[in-house]
Amino acid sequence: MAEKPTSFSIKNWSQDDQPREKLRDKGKAALSDAELVAILIGSGSRDESAVELCKRILASANNNLTDLGKLSIKQLMEFKGIGEAKAITIAAAMELGRRRRGEEALEKDKITSSRSVFELMQPILGELPHEEFWIIYLNNSNKVIQKNQLSKGGITGTLVDVRLVMKNAIEFGAVGLVLVHNHPSGTLKPSTADKQLTNKLKIAGESLDIKVLDHIIVTEADYFSFADKNIL
Repeated sequence: MAEKPTSFSIKNWSQDDQPREKLRDKGKAALSDAELVAILIGSGSRDESAVELCKRILASANNNLTDLGKLSIKQLMEFKGIGEAKAITIAAAMELGRRRRGEEALEKDKITSSRSVFELMQPILGELPHEEFWIIYLNNSNKVIQKNQLSKGGITGTLVDVRLVMKNAIEFGAVGLVLVHNHPSGTLKPSTADKQLTNKLKIAGESLDIKVLDHIIVTEADYFSFADKNIL
């Protein structure tokens, strides 16, 4: 019987399973997140390949690269096969990705009016059968840094975490927010809950110098702007 390899180094894998060669031959888009991270660490442990190890690490971060980037060096080192050097390599790669997103955001959509918000969000929200509430985070040039879904299925005080909205705004370096949600019924009239939530977020932002610039209600064919109607 052949002796079991002492480690699952990438160079010992069959060619079809080698992520470096896969990237070279098929392009970076062909690789999974786990395969890309496996290239960073190079090898796994005696009992586990680098890709399998990276799958486990990603699973612990909800298979979300943003959450992976939040893991500390110490947390990464809790996985068998991840020493300090590999943990630092992963952390450095995640930080580069975060900085790249920040640079790319400056080239993204610029919010110049309520109509520009509608054009940005209607493809996302306009035809949904349920309500979703989104936050658009803006820099000081009113360019979109990030847009995040905050709740799904309806708008009530219990579904909206104001602290999370402001935490994200600080993390993204945002100075302005635009609130957006859809009305599947097609009505453009804001509800009492819509108005209360707008005011709640507006007050929370004031102490942090983060301004709520507008609240847009989107339907399939039209929109309602709190700012345009002077009710913000």
